[in-house]
Amino acid sequence: MNTKVFALVDCNNFYASCEKLFRPDLVNTPVVVLSNNDGCVVARSKEAKKLGIKTGVPLFKVRHLIQKYGIKVFSSNYALYADISQRVMNSLQYLAPRVEVYSIDEAFLDLTGVIYKSDLTEFGLLVRHTIKKNIGITVCVGIAPTKTLAKLANHAAKMWHKTGGVVDLTSKERQRKLMALLPVNEVWGIGRKLTKRLQQLGITTALQLADSDAKFIREHFSVVVARTVSELNGVSCIALEEIAPTKQQIISSRSFGERITDKQQMREAISEYISRACTKLRQEQQQAKHLTLFLHTSHFSDTEPAYSASKSTALTRPSSDTRLFLASAMTLLDGLWVNGYRYAKAGVMLADFYDPDVYQAGLFDDAVRPQESTQKLMQLIDTLNAKQPKTIWFASQGTKQDWSMKRELLSPAYTTNWLELPVVK
Repeated sequence: MNTKVFALVDCNNFYASCEKLFRPDLVNTPVVVLSNNDGCVVARSKEAKKLGIKTGVPLFKVRHLIQKYGIKVFSSNYALYADISQRVMNSLQYLAPRVEVYSIDEAFLDLTGVIYKSDLTEFGLLVRHTIKKNIGITVCVGIAPTKTLAKLANHAAKMWHKTGGVVDLTSKERQRKLMALLPVNEVWGIGRKLTKRLQQLGITTALQLADSDAKFIREHFSVVVARTVSELNGVSCIALEEIAPTKQQIISSRSFGERITDKQQMREAISEYISRACTKLRQEQQQAKHLTLFLHTSHFSDTEPAYSASKSTALTRPSSDTRLFLASAMTLLDGLWVNGYRYAKAGVMLADFYDPDVYQAGLFDDAVRPQESTQKLMQLIDTLNAKQPKTIWFASQGTKQDWSMKRELLSPAYTTNWLELPVVK
């Protein structure tokens, strides 16, 4: 029986790296990427990190650093990041027999029994070279007998440049040496609250957690923390998930670029969110019955009157038809809208999912013909919009969308829009 071997491949400074990918003039320039409405820093290049810019800091607090050091600032370009991520993941599929896409910039590989097992560092270097050559993104690779240790190995690969971006942690001796150097909060799944509780018990390093009594941990914490202890000791408890679990709900929500006081603008915003949510629902090959609509004013204003409300409804039968959810959402909005408020955010949530083939139709339902025509129409809309965004949209979504989030520093859609392809002069 082969010993389990996992690798965690993590893209370095992913959002910032994507922004630099088609801008060779920015190769050594500090870059930051902003959150929705260009409010806070959510990603930084290595050069920006060296200047002391922290994740989550509001933009206005670092404007003096941006001007002083010539930092390049970008709005979040999620279409670009998602496309580059997909290219990275596709390349990884050719390098390992089993791949779990863990997040937009991370993936676990199952290396059990691969031909590079005699020298796993060589495999890690191959991964780095392939991704860099094919896509232009730099990755770090952590290799270990469990996913939790692979996370620590990847952290070490990023922290210490002498590793060459690859750390093989399959050796027990190397595992313990690294864990002795890392604080317990660096362990995958050990958050802020757990860290405080562990520190109160004198457990401050990853190694001390690994050496703690399993029975004591299980009694005073949870099975999840006990499983983490086992993983730190080289016992694989967290399996690879090649197929992502079906979502239990889909939420589409954004803060507005400008406060909304007009109901028609709110209708446009809700219509946009419904359209996005239903598109995602169809991508998941699911149908939903439950719809929730919510809206509220700013939580951070002391000068404006506050208002927050939500309403829910259920369709008579599950569907992925955008038109049905639009009609229900407009009815909910009529019951929620109150004049006189400056609304800062709204959103929709789809829930109560069904597989299209398992729902029991009612006695008088036409179970075939309407569903077939709906599916064909929605599929046509999705296909056309996948080729060129906003090829077809519902009139209720509006055209100007003055309420949409601020993205004044948005880079081109280099890889997903024919009109914005990079031009070589």
